[in-house]
Amino acid sequence: MADQSSHMYSGGTEEARWQRTSGRKSADIRRRMTITMVVFALAYGVIVMRLVGLGMVDEGSVRARLSASDTIASARPDLVDRNGKILATDIRTASLYAEPRRIIDPDEAVELLSTVLPELGTKQTRKKLASNAGFVWLKRQISPAQKHAIHRLGIPGIGFLTEKRRFYPGGPMASHIVGLVNIDNQGIAGMEKYVDGQGLAELQEFGFARKEASLSPVKLSVDVRVQHAVRDELVHAMKRYEAIAAIGIVLDVHTGEVLAMSSLPDFDPNEPSQALEQKRMNRATAGVYEMGSVFKTFNTAMALNSGLFTLKSTVDASKPLHAGGRLIRDFHGKYRVLTLPEVFIYSSNIGSAKMALDVGIPGQEAFLKKLGLTTRLKTDLPEVAKPLLPARWSEVSSMTIAFGHGISVSPMQTAVAAAALMNGGKYIPPTFLTRDRAAADKIAYQVVKPSTSEMMRYLFRLNAEKGSGRKARVPGYFVGGKTGTAEKVVNGHYVSHKRFNSFLSAFPMDDPQYVVLIVLDEPKAAADGGGATAGWNAAPTTAAVIRRIAPMLGVMPRYDETAEMLLVSN
Repeated sequence: MADQSSHMYSGGTEEARWQRTSGRKSADIRRRMTITMVVFALAYGVIVMRLVGLGMVDEGSVRARLSASDTIASARPDLVDRNGKILATDIRTASLYAEPRRIIDPDEAVELLSTVLPELGTKQTRKKLASNAGFVWLKRQISPAQKHAIHRLGIPGIGFLTEKRRFYPGGPMASHIVGLVNIDNQGIAGMEKYVDGQGLAELQEFGFARKEASLSPVKLSVDVRVQHAVRDELVHAMKRYEAIAAIGIVLDVHTGEVLAMSSLPDFDPNEPSQALEQKRMNRATAGVYEMGSVFKTFNTAMALNSGLFTLKSTVDASKPLHAGGRLIRDFHGKYRVLTLPEVFIYSSNIGSAKMALDVGIPGQEAFLKKLGLTTRLKTDLPEVAKPLLPARWSEVSSMTIAFGHGISVSPMQTAVAAAALMNGGKYIPPTFLTRDRAAADKIAYQVVKPSTSEMMRYLFRLNAEKGSGRKARVPGYFVGGKTGTAEKVVNGHYVSHKRFNSFLSAFPMDDPQYVVLIVLDEPKAAADGGGATAGWNAAPTTAAVIRRIAPMLGVMPRYDETAEMLLVSN
């Protein structure tokens, strides 16, 4: 019995132990299942919350962000000078945006943002952040340091998009040629606008201008070395003669390429707001002016080309002319019979007016039209002004136009017309893009006889040797040209103390390659002496420019006394 009892007790103990072990295993399984269920529940909860959050962003908000992203992704081609130097290029920058629906506390967000960008600490910013919009811009094109500082603030609903910003390495150096873009990298002035008009805008619209590598650089005709020299000399001239503005143009007479064009005051395209100031307008192509005695260049060419005059012709300039109740006089009158070259080098208003009367009004109108001086200039640059012509081309108008009053044209028109008189008589439309001589010859057309061109080259050089252009001479480069001192109109009347001075030149005169036009607006006499007319300021400024740019352009100085005597022999 004892043995049996002992056996039974042993068996009961083992059964109890098995039952206890089985119970523990069941509990572990239930605990693991519970944990698994909780984990899955949390995961599904996160997913649900995310889906709800996404569901709160309406389709319009998504489209707004995608549209913004598409806009800023558009690239522009580099603009380079004729030697490949970069004038305009894209750089990457960050822009700040907000998703107002994710902003927890608009007031706190504004306060934090204003610590980095004070201009955002406004009621307008708070209104944006407190709105129900899905996407709003806060600040376009911020600096890397500003982006880093805002990122560290950790504001929910504030983000950044990387976009392209236009950068101009030369600053204001060629601003009126290059132009500028708006905040969306779209050209709004200068050659930047021209490029958009040639198809870039359409490429951007349809998504074919997303990467810089897909766009070839656009090569402009400008030479940055020449451009810098011209602008630098204009800056010095404005200071020396206390002028309110200045213009400089260098033009290739055989291709029509604009190698340099500067209009001061100019602007820095990296600071677009400057371009809105009226005083910074492009005076070279978008302004029109009475060019004064420079216009006698075209009047003289007209007289010679008509066949009615030769270099041996004479004109009676002994008495003033009556014109519409006023007298036409000479500034430095000789008051005698003048040869045609003397009319030119002494800048006789009387002689010029009589030459125009002999040619006649129809002949004058036709000649100036052939030289492109009565119609809007056709070129790549968008900013081009239309000339101002007399309401009725009368005899009085014809006489005053002969010496540059009563007609207003742009300085660029003046330079282009002069190039035709220097290159053998062919008018070549100007361009701000590179163009070789063969391409130029295809679009050029004859406007004056080659013999007329030859005589005008002679007169230009004669004026630099014996006339008002003597201060424009540069040893070795055979500079020639014509001065112009035009009285400005104030309240409908010409005033003698406000002048628009210019010097229209070319070099080398035995085989002209380049036209240079320098204009100074309201210059004063220099502090160290001299007068206030063009021969005292525009002419020496021209000499300073040519002295610097001639070696850059490969024009070697020559000291050929025989050639010099032939050029100025009378």
